[in-house]
Parts: sequence; structure tokens; C-alpha cells
Amino acid sequence: MAQGMNAPLYTVEILRLAGSLPDPVRLERVDGAAQLRSPTCGSTVNTEVQMEGEVVAGLSQQVRACAFGQAAAALVVRHAVGRTRDEVAEALAGLTRWLEGGRDDPGGWGLEALAPARSRTSRHGAIVLPLRALLAAIEDARS
Repeated sequence: MAQGMNAPLYTVEILRLAGSLPDPVRLERVDGAAQLRSPTCGSTVNTEVQMEGEVVAGLSQQVRACAFGQAAAALVVRHAVGRTRDEVAEALAGLTRWLEGGRDDPGGWGLEALAPARSRTSRHGAIVLPLRALLAAIEDARS
């Protein structure tokens, strides 16, 4: 599971974050939902949101992904409440550009912890999936 002789696939921090991913929760009400799958790795994220106006008030995720995807989902759970659709879209765009090498930082949400995955393009689909699913669930709530 190593790329090269001395580069571990998962760091202790990645594994700690992945292990901190909470189980799905029952929301008071589900305003929007999305189920997305990454075509590159097969990871899936089912996301439900509860909105208060334009702001995420509650979030539940069911995640089937590698440790990078689970770690990203754990960070999304920690940072999503209180965010608007535009803030989530901005976070997704920043993360995507950072993973592709187009910017020096992922733009917050604690996503810099995923730095070991930048060189592993096969994992990028799993990493962006929780934010993509959150954005889709918010957009479902708005429709």
C-alpha cells in the first residue's frame, strides 16, 4: 500500500480523521438529499440536509469510501453547519483546484489535512465526493 518505498498511503492524521466520521443521524426533517458515486473509485456518499433558510442546519452522511474519502466526509460534517450553498460551492471549487495543483491551499474547512492525497489522483474523486454530495443535497432542498 505504499507509493515508492517510503511514502505511506495513509498518514496517522488521515486515519484519525477517517475514524472520526460519525454514523448517519436522523435529522428533525430532511429538506434535501443526494446520493453520489465517484466513477473513478466507486466511492458513494448519501447526504441529507436540514436547512434553515439558506443555511445548513443539519447534515447526515452515509459514506462508503477509502480512508481519504472518509476523512474528507468527517471534515465536511465538522464544517458544514452554518454554511450557505455558495460557501459550499466555493469550498468544493477551492478543494478541486488545490488537488489539481492550481492553488497552494484548499481554502479552509480543515481540508489541508488531506495534503498526502494530492499526488494520488486516483483518490481525488473520493475526496471531493462529500462536498459534491452536500452541494447537490442543498440544491435539492432549494428546488
